[in-house]
Amino acid sequence: MTTRSLLLALLALVISTMSLSAQAEDPIVIKFSHVVAPDTPKGLGAEFFAKRAAERTNGRVKVEVYPNSTLYKDKEELEALQLGAVQMVAPSLAKFSLLGVREFELYDLPYIFDSYAELHKVTQGPIGKSLFRKLEPKGIVGLAYWDNGFKSFSANAPIFVPADLKGKKMRIQPSKVLEAQMLALDAIPRVMAFSEVYQALKIGVVDGTENPISNLYTQKMFEVQSHLTMTEHGYLGYVVIVDKKFWEALPADVRGQLDLAMKDATDYTNQIAKQQNDQDLESVRRSGKTRIHVPTPEQRRAFKKALIPVHQEMAPRIGEDLLQSVYSETGFDPGAL
Repeated sequence: MTTRSLLLALLALVISTMSLSAQAEDPIVIKFSHVVAPDTPKGLGAEFFAKRAAERTNGRVKVEVYPNSTLYKDKEELEALQLGAVQMVAPSLAKFSLLGVREFELYDLPYIFDSYAELHKVTQGPIGKSLFRKLEPKGIVGLAYWDNGFKSFSANAPIFVPADLKGKKMRIQPSKVLEAQMLALDAIPRVMAFSEVYQALKIGVVDGTENPISNLYTQKMFEVQSHLTMTEHGYLGYVVIVDKKFWEALPADVRGQLDLAMKDATDYTNQIAKQQNDQDLESVRRSGKTRIHVPTPEQRRAFKKALIPVHQEMAPRIGEDLLQSVYSETGFDPGAL
């Protein structure tokens, strides 16, 4: 081999080695899609996770966050995850019935949790972990529960007692439990994508909705809802999920660091959820666009009395044993009203 040939061969080897090194250093990209505003608890949690993932993996992982239905609407994001179009999403708990995992609908039951403390006994305990395992046959790994808050009713008319919702067209997520809830109030349930709700409220396609205050405020629904009643009748939370094949293909050390980053993000998100809702409620109050009513104890009991029967109506669908396990965990007594 001539000197020139030897030099060319060495140069080719160096270039090849540099190319492989560059490829090895390319970060692992995780596309994290969600449907709410960046300044909601979920939006802030996603950004926090992206930051902590980069820090804990020393830049080996790059999380790209796509908020506000930038990539997919809430009806589409689960399918996008299963097709590998994105690697991570955080759908609301009501969405898992679309996968046939009806047990998650227990979180939609009205008045099943009276506080975050009761809620966390379930989401952070054995029941919450057992529900994660039901996602794995669907090609999904559950990583964490993230709080948003407790939902309240809004409409363009006062809501003091359950009868005030009679005949009202109320937007809901796709959930048989939420449908039964509205029917128990003699309201008319309307399933609708989250991104479409503001316009539907504005033009009167629906009369009202239920939301934690952070959603009502950040999506500007308060601008087209004249009345808000703090029923806090149901919980809205999310499960952060990841594509199972993608997750299991990650190097074990990377996966371990991402687990720690998710724990950091979960602690952060759940700490700010109530604070964010309280701040946004004050912002709604200051706007002067929405009258806020806090139910009296008698009015709250009336809503509970109207809605608690939904538990037994939905028990065959969700699972009687699961429902009883939740009652035992939280101390809830459906017969105490």
